[in-house]
Order: sequence, then structure tokens, then C-alpha cells
Amino acid sequence: MNPRNSLMIFGGGGLAIYALFFASSYDQRLLTLSGIYVVLVLGYQFIFGHAGALSLAQGAFFGLGAYTSGILGSQYGAEFLVTFPLSVAAAVTIAVLVSIPVLRLQSHYFALATLALSQLLLLIAINWEPVTGGANGLSGVPPVRILGWQLARGLPLLSFVWIIAGLAMLVSYWQINTARKAAFTVMRETPLATAAFGIDRSMLRFRAFLLSAAFGGAAGALFVHTNRVVSPETLSFGVMITCLTMTVVGGRFGIPGAVIGALLLTHLPEWFRGLQEYYLVAVGVLLLATVVFAPNGIEGLLRFGKSSPKPSAGTATDEKSEPADIGGSELIATHLSKRYGGVRALDDVNLRIQPGEIVGVIGPNGAGKTTLANILTGSATSDAGTVTLAGHDITHAPEYQIAQLGLTRTFQTPQLPADLSVRDIIRIAQADRPAANTDAVLRNFNLLAVADMPCGTIAHGIRRRVEVCRAVAAEPGALVLDEPGAGLSPEEQGEISALCRTLAENGLAILLIDHNVAFLKPLVTRMVCMESGRIIADGTPEDVLADPRVQDAYFGVTTL
Repeated sequence: MNPRNSLMIFGGGGLAIYALFFASSYDQRLLTLSGIYVVLVLGYQFIFGHAGALSLAQGAFFGLGAYTSGILGSQYGAEFLVTFPLSVAAAVTIAVLVSIPVLRLQSHYFALATLALSQLLLLIAINWEPVTGGANGLSGVPPVRILGWQLARGLPLLSFVWIIAGLAMLVSYWQINTARKAAFTVMRETPLATAAFGIDRSMLRFRAFLLSAAFGGAAGALFVHTNRVVSPETLSFGVMITCLTMTVVGGRFGIPGAVIGALLLTHLPEWFRGLQEYYLVAVGVLLLATVVFAPNGIEGLLRFGKSSPKPSAGTATDEKSEPADIGGSELIATHLSKRYGGVRALDDVNLRIQPGEIVGVIGPNGAGKTTLANILTGSATSDAGTVTLAGHDITHAPEYQIAQLGLTRTFQTPQLPADLSVRDIIRIAQADRPAANTDAVLRNFNLLAVADMPCGTIAHGIRRRVEVCRAVAAEPGALVLDEPGAGLSPEEQGEISALCRTLAENGLAILLIDHNVAFLKPLVTRMVCMESGRIIADGTPEDVLADPRVQDAYFGVTTL
């Protein structure tokens, strides 16, 4: 058994023995609160950990769940089987309503918007006295009652809360399966390339936000039935800070991290009681030490015994299998125009790429080459014109959907999450094609030797090959390569050229952008030169390079 799993089982067993035979009634209460915070932190891991978004609304969902159960229980005598699901539903409903404007925001704007939600709910709780009890809150919240059976404080309530926490762990494990965890990693570490994998980034963030709200509402319901009083303190910023600290200290990504963080931060006030007013200083030192020495939390320190796989010499020269006919798609751009302020990035661009054709694009810096690639693949929208793929209009299709429809791309700088293996990258690209053979794709690109190595540990030239492999693994009909030869040695450029020829021979339509004419000229079947957003030459490489306009625009003004 994995040493880390053994340690977790041993720790869980020890905690159960302590709770059953050694814990006082006060200790059991602390353990009960720890179980509640485990649920809260598990929810926060979805949005803060896996989605990588600093949400400050988890405390608001917690308080909303607490007030829902508190009002229903104290005012209407509702039992737990009514209050609990309604608390979850209330938190999720609010999350859905605010997600439309809030999830469009990034970075600190997202954090400020979610903080505003917390403050708004706090003001409502304080000022809506007939319903919420105002600043004094509501007392008389009943304990957990299920079909007339009432849970007493102490071991019965402790056991029940941890059963709910256990169910929350199972839901978390189910939601963050291997494939979805990898998709979250791509979204978090390489946001620019998320859509190129065919991943719907908006839906992933939406899922994470709703799950965080559901778990927050559930934790709030458990908390109010345990305390039997609800007040504005459950909506205070202190709850959010506690949740954030537990998540950072314990770990952002795994179930053990939620348990460790909740247990540790719940018991710290008791351990540091002698420090009195210096308690917060001690907690701050602990948090700072965790960030510096264990950026992935205490759970990250438990991931011992794993070393990075080394290349396998036996597979490096495995005989390649002959790739099947890809079946390319015609890519047509008609009258594309794009302005950025007063700059005309594209000006009435018309381009057609047939299946099996490699079209090279050259031009000075600022000519519009990358803008063209971005508009074709959906990462930018044109002001005018249309783009069709295999006869289907994809002009206004979302970027991830364009990738799913069969137009994929690479980037000037390889966009590969450092912690994912090469095999993981290809599997994510094949997510919509479950019958695809990952090893066959890796073999065709001569990547089996490094298949299980993290992308952050492989050489730049191999990373270029991995990114092309990722784009092709989705079985596209057309491919946009943005400077695939940049930074490569002549030998590595030769490998990329051979790959492109093979892909074109098997039907793929390829648009290849690069500054290196020596790399492009023997490779492409047609060459296009751009200047100031316009195509000034289109023909065979020899004809285009001999064109006086090209020589003036490209060779005479801009150096390579």
C-alpha cells in the first residue's frame, strides 16, 4: 500500500479511537466542529484549489445555509431532512444567480466581486430583523431531528457529522476524477491553451463554483443545528478567513488536506490558549511558514516516495505504426477584418487551405499573422468576415467548440502544464474520443520514451513535439501551427518538418506560421506573405519569395 494512504488510514483510526475512548465532552465538540469545517473546506477546494480562483464567497454560502436552517428550524419547527437540503439548495441558487456576472471576472476582480456578495448577505442578515432576528440573530434552533429521532450532543452528534463529512469526501472524490482533475490542471496552469484542448473553461468554473456553494450550504446547516443559534457571525469575514487558512495550511487539492486543515485550525486556539492576544500572531506565523515551506499545504509534504519517471531507452526507437488516413477538412477565411483601436490587425483577408495542403505564412512583426491564427481558432473574434471548416460556419463558435469540431492549434510558446505527464496531455486531448489509442499516437510521434515524464522535465524540442501531438490527438481536420520551429536546432526542425509532411500526406490541412524561411520553403506547398494586416502575396514559395513587394516588406524592412 502507498505509504501516504497507510498514514491516512492510521491517522483516521487513531482519531476514531481518541474520540470514542479518550475525548472529553468538550473535545468531542471540537471534533464535531472539525467535521463541519471539513465539509466547508472540501467545497472550497473545488473553486480555490482545482479551479484556481480566489473566491471570498465561501463564508457567504456557509452563512446562507446556516440562516436557512436556522429560520426554518426555529420559526417553523422543520426537521433536518427538510432544512438540510433546502440550505444546500439556497446556497446553490444564489451561486447560480451571481455566477453569470461574477464568473466572467478574473484575478482580484473575481475576489472583490465574491467579497461583495458576502458583505451584501451580511447587511441583509443584520437589517432584515423580522426574518433574521437582526444583530441578535435567532435562538431556539432545534438539534438534528430525523423522523422524530433527536441526536444528543456528544458522541451521537459527532458520529453523525463525520458520517456527513465522509459522504462529502465521497462526492468530492467522485467529482474530481482523474480526467476532470487533469482538465482542471490545464485550466489552472495553462489558461491560454484550455480551449485548445477542447475544454469548456466556463463550464468547469461554473461546476466548481456551484459545488463550493453546495458544500458551504451543507456545512452551514450542520453548524447551526450544532450550535442551535444563528447570528450574523456566521456571515462574517472571519469565517471566510478561517476557511481559507484551513485550505492553505492543509492543502488545496486533496481530501486529506481538508481533514488536516480543519482538525489543525479548530484545535489551534486550544493549543495556543496561553498566548492570549498573541494567538493571531501565532496563526499568522503558521500560515506564512506553510506558504513558504509547503506551498501545497501539509498534505503536499505527505506526497513522499514518488520520483519522476526516467526515459525508457527501450521505447525510444519503437517502430512507428502507419497513421490512418486522417480525413482533412477545408478551411476557408473570407473577408476577415480586425481592429485594435486605431490599428488594423487584419484587413479583408481571404485564405483557403485544402486537405493535404501545408500553407506557410510569413510577414514582418505586426503583420497580423498571430491575429489570423487567433481568429481562425476562436481565441479572438473578427469585426467582419466569416470562417468555415468543412463547409460549417465557425465564425462565432466558442473556442473550445472549434477545437472539438476539428480545428486545433499550437502556440508560439508550448502550453503544457508542468506537472502533467505527456501521456496525461494526450489523454485529455482525446477525452471526446474514448476509443482512441493513446500509445499509438505517442508512438507515431516517437514519444513513448517520455510518455510518463512530467512535461516540466522534458527538453524544449520534445515539448514542441508533444504540443503538436496534443493538437493531432484530437483527430482534427485542420491544424494551425504558430512558429513550431522557434528555438529548435536544425535536427529538431527536421523532425517537425517530417511530422508535418506525414500529417499532410494523410489528409490534414495545415496553416504554418513561422519567421524562418529556410524552414518553411522546402516544407510548404503554398506560401502567403502578410503586411499590415493584408495578404500581399499568395503562391508557390519560389514565386512569393521572388515578389518585389515581399522582398521590400519582409526582407528589406524587418530582419529575421
